[in-house]
Amino acid sequence: MRGIAIRAELTEEWKNRDVGDSREYAILTAEISKAAFGMTPSEYRDHKNLQRENLCDHMTDLELIFSMLGEAATTEITRTQDAQGFNENRRSAHKGGKIAGDARNELERETGKSVVSRENYLEISQKDLKKNQVTRFRSDYAT
Repeated sequence: MRGIAIRAELTEEWKNRDVGDSREYAILTAEISKAAFGMTPSEYRDHKNLQRENLCDHMTDLELIFSMLGEAATTEITRTQDAQGFNENRRSAHKGGKIAGDARNELERETGKSVVSRENYLEISQKDLKKNQVTRFRSDYAT
């Protein structure tokens, strides 16, 4: 829910700052994603082997957190620097995404694990659900 609210706040800022159409929004979003994760949203979808599904619906918790950080940082930078028009907002988007990317890289150095995953959150959830159902069935059967 917060991720949706953060995204809505960012797009409202862009709307109020003379960013044009949905094509420009897509370019700015790609700028954040590229700086945060090293790939555009379409590359990320391919990485996760998604077709038309919403990328955020298939991100792990950490992927979502860093995505939200990039968008929230972009919103804050946009406001602080009073970015106007597409080009200034593109620079803000890159800076916001870089903040998230730097934080992601630091976590990856500390843990030795990549945040960017091929895992599909909904598939993971389905596996956990099935596992829990089997466990409950065995538990019910044993009593």
